[in-house]
Order: sequence, then structure tokens, then C-alpha cells
Amino acid sequence: MPRTSKLIWDLRDRSLGLDERTNFVRAGYTGTREFVQRLKLESSLTVHGGCVNTICWNDTGEYLLSGSDDTNLVITNPYTRKVLVAAPSQHRSNIYSAKFMPESCDHWIVSSAGDGNIHYTNISRSPDITRYKFTCHHGTVYKILTVPNDPYTFLSCGEDGTVRWFDVRLKRECSKSRCKEDILINCRRAVSSMAISPAEPYCLALGCSDSSVRIYDRRMLGTITTGSFSSGGATGICLRFVPPHLIGRSCRVTSLSYSTDGKEVLASYSSDYIYLFDPKNDQASKLKELAESKRKEQHQPFVKRLRLRGDWSDTGPRARPESERERDGESNSNVSLMQRMSSMLSRWFEEASQAQSSRARSRTSGKPSHSWAFSCTCHAIPKATHSICISTTKLSSIERFSTGAVHTLYIKRASLSVEETTTSINKLDFTWHASRCISCMSLWLYNWLRRTAAARIQEIFRRRKERKEMEETEALSIKRPIAKLSFKGHRNSRTMIKEACFWGNNFVLSGSDCGHIFIWDRHTGEHVMLLEADNHVVNCLQPHPYEPLLASSGIDYDIKIWSPMEEFPSFDRVLTEEVIVRNELMLEENRTTITVPASFMLRMLASLSHIRADRFEGDPSEGSGQENED
Repeated sequence: MPRTSKLIWDLRDRSLGLDERTNFVRAGYTGTREFVQRLKLESSLTVHGGCVNTICWNDTGEYLLSGSDDTNLVITNPYTRKVLVAAPSQHRSNIYSAKFMPESCDHWIVSSAGDGNIHYTNISRSPDITRYKFTCHHGTVYKILTVPNDPYTFLSCGEDGTVRWFDVRLKRECSKSRCKEDILINCRRAVSSMAISPAEPYCLALGCSDSSVRIYDRRMLGTITTGSFSSGGATGICLRFVPPHLIGRSCRVTSLSYSTDGKEVLASYSSDYIYLFDPKNDQASKLKELAESKRKEQHQPFVKRLRLRGDWSDTGPRARPESERERDGESNSNVSLMQRMSSMLSRWFEEASQAQSSRARSRTSGKPSHSWAFSCTCHAIPKATHSICISTTKLSSIERFSTGAVHTLYIKRASLSVEETTTSINKLDFTWHASRCISCMSLWLYNWLRRTAAARIQEIFRRRKERKEMEETEALSIKRPIAKLSFKGHRNSRTMIKEACFWGNNFVLSGSDCGHIFIWDRHTGEHVMLLEADNHVVNCLQPHPYEPLLASSGIDYDIKIWSPMEEFPSFDRVLTEEVIVRNELMLEENRTTITVPASFMLRMLASLSHIRADRFEGDPSEGSGQENED
């Protein structure tokens, strides 16, 4: 057989059991470009009834564990395509992470979900499955991490900003809410990803919502349960990595992965790219300089578009950027309606942002700022209805959206500081007769103001704590590595669980919102392969422990198994370049898009309908002329 087909021959030997060298195939081929350019879909495992958010091989690579929006845990034999175990997890929300406990004969599974609970399950006792529950976290638990060769402990991280360490020898369950006994690290900011170094298992990497990757030495940490907990944010930290252009921004780290030798770390950022850095490197600027640059005002882009929750129309291989759709004349009534709503909300947010900038300038110059008024169209509201007050500048453009009986929500007291202003909003008693208000948008705007105020207060306290942590870490002289390489072309903005990982010693893989799997050369960042793997979003990628197999999953309800089955290597570079260009355009569009629930759309529809009706009653020509614009 020709040399170009030797890979297929070796795979046939493996399937027939003729090659007894267990790791030979993986060691010989996963490091070659020919290998990745022969990848082809081998099978699809339709074992779930919802999006598959987590997949995991067992240590021997015989079985695949998966968790889904259907809240089921499933163990599958990917070679025979048979389901071995299908267990309802009893989670009340989407499962985000599930792992086999090491050295447990694959009988014990740990899983976490959006309900904030962790389940410790023995699946060997089916149908009477033994399950223990930990309810310690508050908010979504994004990641479960097991420790190599340790069958008794596991770690978890979540939206509440804590990393917890559980030892099932001390306790197998906890029914307390927001329990503090097992907190290993309190980051005071959401932690969405974790990784343990295979070479030094005491090194724990955390990806946080402040665009930072922090690496801790677990030997310096402990919990209340173990009697050695320290509340200091800088305790145990030995490294902090932040891409320079993300300093001061909130880009979540959706995935962290160590190389097999532990010498490099791969970090995938939401609404940005993937970065490779060396934990031993210490060449970046000082933290003090980072802190100074962080204080500079960074204005977030205005909201230009609305997107309904559950709308995946901007994902998948057929998705196109808005500019391309407009050029090709593609439009429909739904898109037009959402664009109209987006236009209205965008103007409100722009005015609010300009008001904040003007207020800051007036505070600097010592001049008092004007008062800002929201106008809403309502039926007669009792005069006893209270006003809400906050410091900002004058707003006039909103008034053209409403006619008829206009009542104003006044926002005053320019002399208040940001802290005093946001505190006063929450203390005010606001009586709103919602049943008599036709325009629900005013109520929504009020609620938005309250949420914004609360968020500002939290941001003030967070920054104070972060400055204190900066000072502590500066005194400790921790490492501050720079990025060795970045990997671009994919799109990571729609989901919180987008995985990127190493494959062998020479390649990096990532899922994408465009429904493709991207494969880069680890040493140059060059694209070497593109695989269409999902109708919407590819979230999870898990290479087999030693075979040349890759498992992927995402928004589709199945798990896909990829192997080098193509007879000859192939890579469509032209298609790859087209996909990359579209991804860049759509990544920029997503930075100015917010996702809203269906209830918000109904309120907007009611508001638009009433505005239109009022205009037709007052001036038919004005109504028809302004319909598309508003």
C-alpha cells in the first residue's frame, strides 16, 4: 500500500485488534498535519434530547460521559454506539460540567448545572442510583475539576466567584445555602473556567470575568473544613495573565487548558481570541502600571441590536453578517421588527451614555449638570405618583416617541456623587400604577435604572477590593507573563462554555459560533483545518486520551466522533478565509448586541403599537412617514 495511505492501514489494524501497541497510532500521527487534514465525521451519537454542554472520556478512552440541557447524564460506547447508562440527574437546569471520578472504576460521577447544585452520583447501582447533593454555590456552577489519581476530592467554580474544594471522605453532601465551609478561593468575581497542570497538580489556573487568568499554588490554600482557610484574595497566587488590550474590560475566560508537559497554557476569551502563554515567563509590565492603565475610562460600545433569547439565527455555517445580508437584499419582517426595536433602544442608551460623559465633564469643570427627563405615554396617573431622582443631563429625543397625555419621570440633584446617587435610587419609594400604564417600556426603563444602580454599587466595591488585591500581589512580586501567540478566525461570543484545547504537541483546537471546528498550528498560529460540525455552535471538544479520535458537541442534540478516515489530506483554504472574514464582522456586531427575553419584546411591541395608534389619531401623514424610522 502506498505511503500516503499508511494511516488508513494502521487504523484498520487497530479496529481488527492487530496492532497491540496501545499508544502507537496516537503517538505516530497526532503530531502530523496529514493527520488533521484527513479528519472526517465517523459517527453521530444521538443520545440526548437537548444541547450537549459537556463531554468527557474516561481514563481508558472506552466510554464517553455527556451532560445536556435535558438534564440527563449518559455514558456511551462510541465504538458500538450503544448507551450503557442513561440516568436522570435530578438537576433543575442545564448541566454544564460532568466528570468521572479518577480511580473509581467509572462508577462515580460529579456533575454541576445552572441550578447551582453539584451532584455526586454512583451510577453502578442502577436502577436505584445513589446520589448526594451539594447546594453550597449561589448561581451557575460552570466547571467541575477532578485531581489526577485522586478518587476522593474535586473542585468547582461558578458565578458566585468562589472556587470550592470538596473531600468526600469528610462529607458526601451539604444542604446548606451559600455554605462557606469548603471555599478554597474567593475571587470576588465570576469564575467560569479552571485547569490543573498535569506536570504539577498543585498548580490551579482560574479564568475570571475581569479578563484575568490567575494561577494559584494549592499547597498554600485550605478551607474552613480543613482548618486552614485564608480570606485574603492574594493568598496562594503566583501568576496573573491579562492580554494588554483587555485590561479594564470584562471579557470572560470560557476555557483554560494546560499542554501535556504543563509548560504552556491556552486561554480562550469571550468576544475575543485565544492566547497561549508560558506560566514560567515573567516579562510583562508591572502590575502597578497595569493598575494605572486600568483606571482610564473605557467606553463600552452603544447597543445597536436586540436579540431574542433562544435566537440562534446568527450562528452556524449559513449565518451571515448584517452588512452582507443588506448587500444581498436579504430581509424579513421579523428582522425588520427587531431592527426597529434595536434602533429605539440604541438611541436611549446613546443618550444615557452621553449624559454620563457630560455629567463627568461638568463635575470636572465645577458646572452643575441639567436634569434629564424620560417621557412616557400613559393614561391619567394620580398626582400622588412619586418621582425618581438621579444626576444626569438633559434628554430630549425620547419625547418624539410619545404623544397624548405625557407624564415625566424627573431625574435631578446634580450635586450627588455616583455613590450617593446609586444608593439613593434604591432607597426611593416609587409607586407606579402599572395596570393603568399603556406603555410598559417606561416601567422597564425604571427597572433597568435600578439594576444599573445596583451594578454600579457592586462595581465600586469590586474595584476597591481589586485595588487592594493589586497592592498585595505587587508586594508579592508575582509573575506577569505575556502572550506568546494568539489564535484567531473563530467566533466566541454566544456561549459561556466554548472550549479550546491542545491536540498532541503541534495543534490547537477550538469550537466556534459559526458551527465549525478550527485547528491551528500550535507553533505558528496558521490555520491547518476547518470542519463543519454543528448547525449552530460548537462548544465542546475532547480529544481521545490516546487514539486519533475527537469528540465534539454543541447546540445540536448529538455528539460527533471524528477520525482520520479521508483517503487523502484536504484543506479548503478559500472557504476558511471566507468563514474567517464573516466571523470577524459578526464578532464586531455581537459586541453591540444584547440578548433580551420574549417578555421584553412583547412590551416593546405594545409600546410601538400605542405610539403608532396615537400618531394616526393625531396626524395620519406623520404616522405613515415615521413608521419605518421609529
